[in-house]
Amino acid sequence: MEQELSVKEMEFYLDKAGVLIEALPYIQHFQGATIIVKYGGSAMVDHELKKSVIKDVALLKLIGFRPIIVHGGGKEITNWLGKVGKQSKFVNGFRVTDNETMRVAEMVLNRINKGLVSMMEKVGVKACGVSGKDGTILRVTQKKPDGMDIGFVGEVQEVDTTLLTTLIDAGFVPVVCPVGSDEGYYSYNVNADDAACAIAKAMKAQKLVFLSDIKGVLEDPENPDSLISEMTVAEAKKFIENGHAGGGMLPKLNSCIDAIEAGVQRVHILDGRIPHSQLLEFFTNKGIGTAIIGDTERRFYEKNMG
Repeated sequence: MEQELSVKEMEFYLDKAGVLIEALPYIQHFQGATIIVKYGGSAMVDHELKKSVIKDVALLKLIGFRPIIVHGGGKEITNWLGKVGKQSKFVNGFRVTDNETMRVAEMVLNRINKGLVSMMEKVGVKACGVSGKDGTILRVTQKKPDGMDIGFVGEVQEVDTTLLTTLIDAGFVPVVCPVGSDEGYYSYNVNADDAACAIAKAMKAQKLVFLSDIKGVLEDPENPDSLISEMTVAEAKKFIENGHAGGGMLPKLNSCIDAIEAGVQRVHILDGRIPHSQLLEFFTNKGIGTAIIGDTERRFYEKNMG
């Protein structure tokens, strides 16, 4: 004999249905969109958060999006350098990278890369891990912040999208390790934010996502409740000019502006410490992070978008 659902159970299922209906216009609007996910921060070291990120990307793939993951690995590189008795040094936020450091960095990044591929395969989505050296995806020159020689740190000059496009068209999710090569085919460590931004521009991506350990752009850095849900490029530039973007937010906002001006439609800064932050940002009316959009773009949270 069948039992009727209780009022509480009915409300629970109706809430679930409501979430799916709320997501529908966003899924329709961005169907077939290329999305670059820069994956870093605590979400890379916490196993449960890592599974959450991978499941989000898998879902995006399965509902018709074209995701590419670009991952970092700075914390693990620092840990492994410590194990071989080598102290990490930084200049303007960039790791000083001699030959030995580069070898360790490439080893660690490739290990992380294949681990992410395995996790993606476990949830039923085909993935392929590649280095930025493969197919000359990332062609670089030496980066010299303030004219200083900090070793094998790369500045992306050119992105060859051939391999990435081939993998996506064949049904794979590319997982990109941020190591590039110069004209002499020497390896260079590339900042993962820079690599993601360069790939997003070259792929003409509709979305670029930065997963990190911050909520997004805060109007008042001391007030976690002052999150700005959406900013145009003009508003972001004014925010910087007024001196509100301090610390690590300044280069991240500049990367967002650069990507939008190069043709990327929307850039999202999300807190990767929140489980399923990508889904909450993309498929709910309010979102949970900060979206940067072009000055002429429609507001992301408009009703009845289509």
